[in-house]
Amino acid sequence: IRAFLKAGVMEDGWVKPNKLGVPQGDPLSPILSNIYLDKMDKELEQRGLRFVRYADDCNIFFKSGKSAKRVMNSISSWLERKLFLKV
Repeated sequence: IRAFLKAGVMEDGWVKPNKLGVPQGDPLSPILSNIYLDKMDKELEQRGLRFVRYADDCNIFFKSGKSAKRVMNSISSWLERKLFLKV
């Protein structure tokens, strides 16, 4: 995994180093997202929420806008505290 992350990206025929994270479109990206966000899946399941996630895209389903806003704030806070991600 480390070799893939340090391989760099091709821009205008030149290989340039990655500055941060996994390059967009890299096949490693959805794999790492699924590994890292597994904890979020378990948290959403524990809360009894209905959701669908592929890689870093997640949809959580609600019956009301009020519930959606409440959970968005709660999950965003959880992601920042537990997984150190910025939403």
